[in-house]
Amino acid sequence: MLERDKKESDLAALGVTEERAEGRRPPRAESQKTGKAKPEVALLAKVQRTLKRPQTVKAARGMSHFGEHAIGWIAAGLVGAAIDRKRRKDWLVAAGGVAAAHGASIAVKRVVRRPRPEHPDVEVLVGTPSRLSFPSSHATSTTAAAVLYSGLTGRNLVPALVPPMLASRLVLGVHYPTDVLAGAALGGVVGGLLRRKIRKQG
Repeated sequence: MLERDKKESDLAALGVTEERAEGRRPPRAESQKTGKAKPEVALLAKVQRTLKRPQTVKAARGMSHFGEHAIGWIAAGLVGAAIDRKRRKDWLVAAGGVAAAHGASIAVKRVVRRPRPEHPDVEVLVGTPSRLSFPSSHATSTTAAAVLYSGLTGRNLVPALVPPMLASRLVLGVHYPTDVLAGAALGGVVGGLLRRKIRKQG
């Protein structure tokens, strides 16, 4: 006991805390733990509380795995190319466009370097390949696929595909609302430009 008191006294004289001397991280102040969440964090937490149900989380995780690295959407384009032989080239170009949109989102992420949500009010319900958040690559590739494949199928797939994917990223707690909106905008731009090019060539 006397030795511990002497150690603390010596450290105090040097202006060094015991945690710092032992290489430990000092505990966060209670105000930091319970501090008021920023508006976007509060909105994310509210959306998650509202939509989080066992079935919803299960579906969101399935969508997450399907859209990881845009693999599911690229595969859908390849299936389209195999079935629609007359427009095989267009389907392959569209699938390539989805991959390009995904790549663009990764490039932006590495520039912006916004970390994913990390707050006591937000529960992370799925693993992610990186800790970068802006923009959502799932939102980007899904929107690009919806726009491009709509042009090839003659059906508007955007309402059926985009909102569920955007909501799923919030339910899983891995993106802020602005992440998914920015991703959708980026995917819409890439998909729209390539769709016009395909239409002109056709």
